[in-house]
Amino acid sequence: MERKVEWEVGGFQFASEKDAKLAKTEQDKIGYLEKRMRYDRPESVLSIYNKAIEQRIFQTPVGFQYLQSLKDFLMEHDLGEHARGIPLYQLYSYNIKEEVEQHVARKRVQSSQYKELRSKLRKSVLLNIVLVLLVIAMFAITMTGKTENILNYEKAVTDRYASWEQDLTEREAAVREKERELRIGTEEAP
Repeated sequence: MERKVEWEVGGFQFASEKDAKLAKTEQDKIGYLEKRMRYDRPESVLSIYNKAIEQRIFQTPVGFQYLQSLKDFLMEHDLGEHARGIPLYQLYSYNIKEEVEQHVARKRVQSSQYKELRSKLRKSVLLNIVLVLLVIAMFAITMTGKTENILNYEKAVTDRYASWEQDLTEREAAVREKERELRIGTEEAP
């Protein structure tokens, strides 16, 4: 049985052509760095190592393997404690089935929350309609009622003063009439 080694770079077999090309690019970067690396100066190796990690130059196992070899070199020269850890930018414990199940469970919760919120919204709208109808009924009663209130207070006070004025005018007329009668009777007597 023949093994198809279509996307193999640096002893690693990749699942896609794109990943293999990225690993090949990293292999070229490693070659470039190796030509210029000054292993006689471990501090410069440490600086290049940390800068490579900081700038995320390597992202495939080919690059990580090279970083590990640099870290081993730094450990041999007592600079290992100054070398940062090699960050891995992918998940190894990712389980698509578990992720789908969690997504479906979240959708169920969101759906039930949506139904609950929709029910609350309906109740709120109905309650608001009832309250608006009550306010309209209160205004209608207030406007047609006979008692004084803030809406018809000015008219009620004006009407009351007008009736008092008319009553007072009638009483004054009656008093004047009586005074005339009495004066006339007092002038004739002596």
